[in-house]
Amino acid sequence: MTVTIIGIGLIGGSLGITLKESGFATRIIGVDARPENLHKAIRRRLIDEEMSLPEGVAAADVIILATPVDAMLRLLPELLDRVGGKQTVLDVGSTKELLLDAIDEHPNRGRFVACHPMAGTEFSGPEAAVPKLFAGKTCVVIDGERSDLDALDTARRLFTSARMSFSYLGRKEHDLHCAYVSHISHIASFALALTVLEKERDEQRIFELASSGFGSTVRLAKSSPDMWVPIFRQNRDHVLDVLDELIEQLAKFRTQLIKRDFDGFYERIEKANQIEKILK
Repeated sequence: MTVTIIGIGLIGGSLGITLKESGFATRIIGVDARPENLHKAIRRRLIDEEMSLPEGVAAADVIILATPVDAMLRLLPELLDRVGGKQTVLDVGSTKELLLDAIDEHPNRGRFVACHPMAGTEFSGPEAAVPKLFAGKTCVVIDGERSDLDALDTARRLFTSARMSFSYLGRKEHDLHCAYVSHISHIASFALALTVLEKERDEQRIFELASSGFGSTVRLAKSSPDMWVPIFRQNRDHVLDVLDELIEQLAKFRTQLIKRDFDGFYERIEKANQIEKILK
């Protein structure tokens, strides 16, 4: 099986390692707009060789689109124009509604499988790729009924080889849920990091006093704006809805502090503890 990965960053690079080690792919081709990413990927053996996009698509059995989501809007219709026969195209993006709306009427729509492997780190680029990033995680398949059965089977076998389980959602449902479980977490982390940097100008003091709790809370603030701004742009409405709720919750904590209502503060923290039942 020859797999072409377009976009050799954290996810694309990690898939390159994983699919080769699992035996799913015998040949990994890399395509990237940045030559330095391809050079790093070859040195790290994330890919076997680099090609241009037309060459990579023509040579592949499976094409994985792993670019930032804004680039996907431009590239996916072009990929579907180029594929033929039993080639399968899949993406690994964090937003789906705009992407799927853009190719709903494409004659090769059935060759595309919309996927979102729920895995990642705060780091980016091919140097961040790791071999077991996907093990034990969930891959969401979106609007799977719109994909040809053999293409859907190929996507399932690919992510099964990466030791992932599966969930199935519609495009609107997926983007809403991701706003709650992923996108708002990043905004909150960015906001906390900016708050601390604004209030504590002594960076060495931050480093000395930072606990593991602070580190885990702001870990996502290290994430790349090249990746996340397009996600927020595409999922703007859902993110705004969740952000309004977060602001309201923060305002309630603020009001209770102003009023010295620590009994109410206790009750709200106790209520928040119920998240443990979900995240066991």
